[in-house]
Amino acid sequence: MSNQILTEIHVDLDNRDKNTALFRVFLAFPVLIFLSSFSEFADNLPGVIGGFLVLPVVLSLLFRNVYPSYVLAFNKALLELSNRINAYLLLLTDEYPSIEANQKVRLIYPEIEGGKKLSPWMPLVKWFLAIPLFLLGLIYAIYALALTLVAWITVISQGHYPEEKAEEVIKVIAYWNRLYGYALLLITDEYPSFSLN
Repeated sequence: MSNQILTEIHVDLDNRDKNTALFRVFLAFPVLIFLSSFSEFADNLPGVIGGFLVLPVVLSLLFRNVYPSYVLAFNKALLELSNRINAYLLLLTDEYPSIEANQKVRLIYPEIEGGKKLSPWMPLVKWFLAIPLFLLGLIYAIYALALTLVAWITVISQGHYPEEKAEEVIKVIAYWNRLYGYALLLITDEYPSFSLN
């Protein structure tokens, strides 16, 4: 099994709802407000960490070499919620993002054995090592937005989402999930690939 977060998103390709696709950003506004309410945990930092609990993990790994299970559960739930919202905003699904887990958008985490498989010192340097990944991720995000714009036009005009564009957008989401798993959630010491594959 991989030491990275695996992303599974089931895309609605055909019989798309043209009306909701047209106003998707406005329809997602309530759930975006709900998601943004978690950023209070970030101590008013810009949305870089977006509500993930990072400091407790760093301290626990550094001093006890333990990853608190309740923090892992919270971070996993928050990342899955974020992925459901992204899948909805990027038109991958017409299903309104649930605040509870569902099978359309699923993340599979590597086994960390309570933190015993993780280096206690790596959290101190992972953010620095991840800077090139974040910069490349911004380019990938622009790429995904461009593909989504083309897909949006196709959904509005023809009622289906082009499969090849959906696959590429999912790869970008998966890239960001691997990056979050390494640099913010700290669930792996394995450096993520620069590739979308």
